[in-house]
Amino acid sequence: MIAKLSEAYGRFIAALALFGCLMLLVMMLIIVTDVALRNFAFSGGPQGIGWSNEVSEFILYGVTLCVSPWLLRQGQHIRVDIVLQAIPAKLAWGLEWVGDLLGLACCLIMTFYGVQATWASYTANSLNIKTLVTPEWWSLFPLPFVFTLLSLEMLFRMHRLWLAERGPRNDAVSAA
Repeated sequence: MIAKLSEAYGRFIAALALFGCLMLLVMMLIIVTDVALRNFAFSGGPQGIGWSNEVSEFILYGVTLCVSPWLLRQGQHIRVDIVLQAIPAKLAWGLEWVGDLLGLACCLIMTFYGVQATWASYTANSLNIKTLVTPEWWSLFPLPFVFTLLSLEMLFRMHRLWLAERGPRNDAVSAA
């Protein structure tokens, strides 16, 4: 049962990562169009896209959030494992548990505070005022969603760790 859930979840976060890649493509097209419009002046045409920097910043933020659960699943997140490779396997396995439990706790805390911040922004009708004027909660809403996904992945990681050989994980190992 857990294996099937994990597999379905893996497909979902892979699709989310693909969406992040598509967002990166859109950002690139916006930037290229903005640069082209600024450098190749068309008579009576726009001299760039005024909102391109702001939208590109938001897209970059969105890409980071979209791919982070997938990167965690792939073991491609930032990880210092040189000590884990040097100590006895059972101790390393125990430290993997400590890391996963701390990661889960951090993700749950970020989910909790992300929900609070999003709700507070929504109820206060807070605005981001730059080139574009947007409700602030639009930029806060993805945080609790993504940290919930990261929390789920931490649980699946712990399940895989429990079933694995007693030793450090072998994904994304920096020392052999």
